[in-house]
Amino acid sequence: MSDPSPVIDDLCRESEQLDALVRELRPERWALATPAPRWTVAHQIAHLAWTDRSALLAATDPAAFAREVGKAMASPHGFVDEGADRGAALPPHQLLAEWRAGRRALEKALRAAPAGTRFPWYGPPMSVASMATGRLMETWAHGQDIADTLRVTRPPTDRLRHVVRIGVRARDFAFGTRGLTPPAEEFRVELTAPSSGESWTYGPEDAAQRVTGPALDFCLLVTQRAHRADLAVRAEGPDADRWLDIAQAFAGPPGTGRAPKGAAG
Repeated sequence: MSDPSPVIDDLCRESEQLDALVRELRPERWALATPAPRWTVAHQIAHLAWTDRSALLAATDPAAFAREVGKAMASPHGFVDEGADRGAALPPHQLLAEWRAGRRALEKALRAAPAGTRFPWYGPPMSVASMATGRLMETWAHGQDIADTLRVTRPPTDRLRHVVRIGVRARDFAFGTRGLTPPAEEFRVELTAPSSGESWTYGPEDAAQRVTGPALDFCLLVTQRAHRADLAVRAEGPDADRWLDIAQAFAGPPGTGRAPKGAAG
């Protein structure tokens, strides 16, 4: 992406939509349990604030960010929860203020970055567009957990094209992180946009294996916010079918996913 401004703009819109969902919550509702184990509404926002601060460090102070990576390596299975726990312990008004300040500072840093800039990250270095896309994906996904907790239906928007793009590009990572050999051939992915109704397509048109369905359902799948059994995403071919069982758009170890609706526990 030559100009990252459109995805940065969409990140800001996604953040504002989530902000509108939580800004009027009574303090006790910040303590509601969300579908993520052990995480309340406050944990969800605290995680976004923590990750925004990490991204800001990566963009403005690589040495300080390298120290944060060292801390993460020292506690690879706990550093994310530890960051969320610290933020969730704050009074809601303070947490909300810190999230707003952090995301606005990050926006400013991303817009000011020279063309071709690559930021260090917990995995490979990230371009400005990739960093903004990753933040949008997380904002949408954690916002989905909050919306589910509050029993609110958010109208899906075509901003989901950014989440779709990450999910498609992360196909081989999803196989590799589970110790599986990624398929040698590309899949065809054909998804229907939620607002415009456009067809978003990836991969060769004549691919032997394909994935089809609503873009919203694909995004819920690759962010592991819903179980495949509850979604209208379909696969043709054994490798594509396997991918839908293990897909993830986020870095890190495989997630546990969500149980099908109606499952015990």
